[in-house]
Amino acid sequence: MRIFIDGDACPVKDEVLRVAERHALPVILVSNSWLRGDHYLVEKVVVAEGPDVADDLIAERADAGDIVVTADVPLAARCFAKGARPIGPRGAPFDENSIGMTVAVRDLMSALRETGVVTGGPPAFTRQDRSNFLDGLERLIQAVKRGR
Repeated sequence: MRIFIDGDACPVKDEVLRVAERHALPVILVSNSWLRGDHYLVEKVVVAEGPDVADDLIAERADAGDIVVTADVPLAARCFAKGARPIGPRGAPFDENSIGMTVAVRDLMSALRETGVVTGGPPAFTRQDRSNFLDGLERLIQAVKRGR
């Protein structure tokens, strides 16, 4: 089991490392630019600039049983189709019950933003979101270890 992080805009990198240390899990941090900080569990992968280059690498390398931390719904769907277990930075895992609805809502919100009906983005990231992520990641790791 490995943890992939879609790293450029991920607000929970430090939280991932805390949990990865507890379970001695390798972390692959994928980004379009070099991110500061070093850690013995982290492999940093810097990809070329361009749309979906980081996503393509993660989707290609993630295997069944790996965990993928991303807010990118299409990437989550691609990883889930391969048997990986995606989780959002607010702690909600993507699963067979939620991935289709999440993709549909994302597409609807994109259309509403393009037409100007909706002009804002998601709510600000809070301390509670960090706590929810830590709990969600721990539960997901335990579920993968149990084979669920």
